[in-house]
Amino acid sequence: MSQRIPDSDSGATPAEILRSGIEAAGGPVSLACSFSLEDVAVIDIAHKAGLPLRVFAIDTGRLNEETYEVAEALAERYRLKIDWYLPRHGDVENLERTEGLFSFRESLEKRLACCAIRKVEPLSRALTGLSGWVTGMRREQSITRSDLKAVEQDDMHGGIIKINPLIDWSEEQLLIYTEEHHLPKNRLYGMGYRSIGCAPCTRAVKPGEEGRAGRWWWENPENKECGLHRR
Repeated sequence: MSQRIPDSDSGATPAEILRSGIEAAGGPVSLACSFSLEDVAVIDIAHKAGLPLRVFAIDTGRLNEETYEVAEALAERYRLKIDWYLPRHGDVENLERTEGLFSFRESLEKRLACCAIRKVEPLSRALTGLSGWVTGMRREQSITRSDLKAVEQDDMHGGIIKINPLIDWSEEQLLIYTEEHHLPKNRLYGMGYRSIGCAPCTRAVKPGEEGRAGRWWWENPENKECGLHRR
């Protein structure tokens, strides 16, 4: 990246970060959408700013029904084409035949193996041909995301540009934006969920717990990434 990219620390808005990142990428850029509040907000911000942002999603085969509802609502509201990527059938079949349906709860290694099949490999296909990708990650979410940059080079995926326009937003800011703009919202948030992934790996959080405590709740906080955002 030869040009200077403003970070949100310098006062850049999410729309400015998106625009700068897209310009730095110099080619097609797509949002990796899990239909979280963050991703929905990014879609709305890009739409209002008239930015050329594609959207792709990974269907792991174990998503909640409520997540698909948000996908349909977004497609209708923004006339959005979502590019879906699924894990390779043979890999999933082999995993479940040899390891069972819940092997990911037996150890960190087995959980990462499941994520590699259901998320990481499809992501590699989704990023093929892209110059950059966008996430809804925020620094506040967990210790694994505390050192994020607004725009960075993703060396794990061939050096393409990675754009994180909401890195400094608080959960409160996100909720306010969602309500003010009447954005589609996963019904699970109303049931105590604060971060939503695959159904067997996500639960509602308890009072006093941090936002991602409901993700892989049997693991230590420093391990709570699936491999999509390796650094």
